[in-house]
Amino acid sequence: MNPQTTKSPSSQSGLSTNDNPASYLKEEYSRWQALLKAQSSLIQRFIEAQALNLAHALSQPVTQARFSLPDKVIVNPPSLAELPIPAEHREQLVGGLMDRLTRTGLNAALRQRLDELEASSSESVGIAAGLLRFATAVAMIHTLLPSGRSIQYQYAEGDEFPTIPVADEKTMDSAITATTDAIVGEETNQQKAGRGELQVPYVEAARRFFLPQWVAFDDQDRLLVNSMNEAEAHLASMQQFTRILHTAVGLAPYMVTDEVYQQKRYGMLGQIINQGRALARFQTHEIVETIKRRAAANDLNRGLSLSLPYFDDQTLTMKVHNFDIIPAGRIMFVPAFVVLAVRKELAKVQQDTRLDRSTRKHLLIVLQMLADAFDVSGPG
Repeated sequence: MNPQTTKSPSSQSGLSTNDNPASYLKEEYSRWQALLKAQSSLIQRFIEAQALNLAHALSQPVTQARFSLPDKVIVNPPSLAELPIPAEHREQLVGGLMDRLTRTGLNAALRQRLDELEASSSESVGIAAGLLRFATAVAMIHTLLPSGRSIQYQYAEGDEFPTIPVADEKTMDSAITATTDAIVGEETNQQKAGRGELQVPYVEAARRFFLPQWVAFDDQDRLLVNSMNEAEAHLASMQQFTRILHTAVGLAPYMVTDEVYQQKRYGMLGQIINQGRALARFQTHEIVETIKRRAAANDLNRGLSLSLPYFDDQTLTMKVHNFDIIPAGRIMFVPAFVVLAVRKELAKVQQDTRLDRSTRKHLLIVLQMLADAFDVSGPG
């Protein structure tokens, strides 16, 4: 239900909102934002508290959530007229046995319930549900997700999204702290002027990204954290970040016009794709070393199959490309077998339309790394 019934300028001029989806979404966002601000302070706080509880529930693996609608809402900001909300509609429960049996997730169940409430014959119920939808999406994006640095990425050749951070000295500074609290950065002009040593909590390679605390690899694929488990945990944190963004937009599509959403999406997408690919390349190096070590011990003469990792920038997940190098049996391992098998896979991947262009390019690079590691023929 729309909080206002007046026609927009576009509809008055004969232009359908379907003709300009971006304008329509921006209009919807602004309308709900203004309507929430028009509510009394008490009602605003009530709706925002309910929204925050729902936001936390949507970000967790839970199947059920409760929420309440306020006892009244302003439905027409110019007149500040308040309408009561019938008591039978105020207490709501989403998710339950039936949803679990049908494997309906909480986010889908909540969307469905809010859709039903917004379509209610009671105008106050519809407005309250719309306000709660807006406030929940805002809470997920603005409150649950940490804010990051102001950064800029550039495109790598063949990429569909910028993933290479652009170094900017203005974004490298951090607070002055004790040497035991952080890593000492390089001397700057401020230090030369007598300000003291600049202390930064992350190495320079990490500080180029949106959220340095989740950066595990530098631009040379060197591990910046203590273990692979920690690197994988960082990737999982970034995936959760993107899932929350996706869930918020699924709940309220007009949130794509929100500036904070756009900043956080841009910052995190570049970082997660960059770090996911670096993780795949790092793991490929480890696979190469494992093969060489087992080959030296004559432990690969009964066959060899590989699950080569790569990062899918459409699903934002790590995947594996499975293929055989040596079929099962007693065949002596020689490095040329790896090169021959990889060449066949390169031809297959180049024709694989299931992968988007940039993911395909990344997988080809990982495969070529494997071939180069075992190519003993030399140039030419």
